[in-house]
Amino acid sequence: MSYLLLKWIHIISATILFGAGIGSAFHMFMANRRGKIEEIYFAARTVVLADYVFTAPAVIVQLITGMMLIQMQDYSFTDFWIAWGLTLYFFAGACWLPVVWMQIKMRDMAKSALETGEPLPDRFWKLDRWWILLGTLAFPAIIVVFYLMVYKPESGLFS
Repeated sequence: MSYLLLKWIHIISATILFGAGIGSAFHMFMANRRGKIEEIYFAARTVVLADYVFTAPAVIVQLITGMMLIQMQDYSFTDFWIAWGLTLYFFAGACWLPVVWMQIKMRDMAKSALETGEPLPDRFWKLDRWWILLGTLAFPAIIVVFYLMVYKPESGLFS
């Protein structure tokens, strides 16, 4: 595979990963703030689907194409920008995995509340707070990964 094609795939998957992530997060955050169970259920259901259709495949493509680009360009995994990029990538992933689980649980709670006419349980709102916290940690990490991939600093973030 040519370098430019691989780089293009890597950039497209980064765009999908970030776009799906921020779009889904905004959609669910806003639905939860409105507090209408129908909207919360629709948003949570849609966000879970988007994670399966867009986010998860993009996560995999990012890792594979990134590794291939590193090898193709003879970079080292110990290069500052690569080591930190991978560290932050895995940190964001460590935040995202529990978020996926939370979204599934929140979706299921919203569906149950909708079907029974009961309010959302307190556990839903506890998960919502954790969901916000983990997303708040993951998104800046991804922004820094973008910076590292573009600028490729040899040492320090602002070299």
